[in-house]
Amino acid sequence: MTSQSSDIHLAYVTITGPDRVGLISAVTGTLFDLGANLADTNFAVLGTGFEFNAVCELPGNIENDEITRGLTALAELDGADITVEPFEFAGAAADNARITHIIDVSGGDRPGLIARLTEAFQEFEANIVRMNSSRDSGDYVTRFEVSIPAARAEQCLAAVSNSANQLSLSCEAEEV
Repeated sequence: MTSQSSDIHLAYVTITGPDRVGLISAVTGTLFDLGANLADTNFAVLGTGFEFNAVCELPGNIENDEITRGLTALAELDGADITVEPFEFAGAAADNARITHIIDVSGGDRPGLIARLTEAFQEFEANIVRMNSSRDSGDYVTRFEVSIPAARAEQCLAAVSNSANQLSLSCEAEEV
């Protein structure tokens, strides 16, 4: 390991592999033990697999390959793909990354459903901050966490609701 300055640098950690109980605990514990401080972090079970990604703040003396070695040694990550790379998007999130509304759309799966709904958000300059889609008891459930400009919120929500209704889906929106 080469010595660097004591400055903080950012790394983007992505891990995909077979889902197992204890993954998050093992990964976050190891990252903590290696000196990483988690910033934005996501985890999802995808079918029988999982995806974990995080922006980590690392002390200048910790290199990305040291993080990779520490994670690779975990039994919980046997068979997983692990990537640790520099993350260049430092700084506070923009105003359009602040979630103003949560919209849940559910019903039968329809081809083009996400494309149609996201077009409505784009038309009203709403930024999708997070999106999650999954099957739940035969229904397709999509949750959008969005930042909608206040002056356009009412019209945007109406357009999204109308698009969902045209696809025979239910739509519920909540202001955050």
